[in-house]
Amino acid sequence: MSHTITRLLDTTYQLGECPTWDDRNNRLLWTDIKSWTIQSMDWVSRDITTWRFDNEVGSFGLTEDDRLIVCVWDKILLFDPQTGASEVLAEVQTDEPHTRLNDGKVGPDGAFWVGTVDIRSPREPIAGLYRVTAGGQVAEIRDGLQCSNGLAWTPDGSFMYHSDSSPGWIEYYGFDPVTGTLGSKMLFAQQTNETGRPDGATVDTDGNLWSAGVSAGLLNCFAPDGSLLEAIRLPVDKPTMPCFCGPDLDQLIVTSIKQPTDPAAAEPDTLSGGLFLVEGHGRKGLKTYRFKV
Repeated sequence: MSHTITRLLDTTYQLGECPTWDDRNNRLLWTDIKSWTIQSMDWVSRDITTWRFDNEVGSFGLTEDDRLIVCVWDKILLFDPQTGASEVLAEVQTDEPHTRLNDGKVGPDGAFWVGTVDIRSPREPIAGLYRVTAGGQVAEIRDGLQCSNGLAWTPDGSFMYHSDSSPGWIEYYGFDPVTGTLGSKMLFAQQTNETGRPDGATVDTDGNLWSAGVSAGLLNCFAPDGSLLEAIRLPVDKPTMPCFCGPDLDQLIVTSIKQPTDPAAAEPDTLSGGLFLVEGHGRKGLKTYRFKV
């Protein structure tokens, strides 16, 4: 399949992540983790609004009352974009100085699912996956992770995908979309540095899993049975997360990491850290779930 890949904006970000489509406000949101910000782009005007927090923003989600649920290091906030007011909903792994909150999404059950990451190199299995509900209750779902990532759900909400970027596996669980109860854990795919260790992910209406191959400059598309349908080469080395967006959910955006300047390079790197529009995929995405408050 032939693809056209262009930059969505001229701006670059240090660590772009968590692109999220807000259908009520016709806007695309994403975080720049290292600048402690959430960015919002009006889809028609391309105007940008920026909200800054007091530490790194690992991820966020939409809520039913038009606030955002935001992960700021080890705290989960409810943030009002209209007023700037925020309140702490929950805290995660506050006793572990070497982790921070990482990839998170609202699931079909209306809860916020979020993992942590060991911020050191090399990483150790001290991170976990958690489920957070409206009252601020935090349930540990899994421990022994290094870099929790890749949360996504099948179109009917009956399976949840989850990955650990460091060992490179993608797993999936049976999922009850009403209660959030997980079934048995199964291996979906095993990735390497060469095939693209899994970072953020999303699912299209056909049930295909789109996973950013952060170690190989690839956007990998897996069929529901785990077979690799295609690996799209991107113009940057470290893509982080895909997102279907736009009013018809037929536009595919991928965020990326800004690479350090190479003094030996013939030309400066002006692409990494950008947001990229991938065209020619012929797919549509799913409506973004909202947190039940």
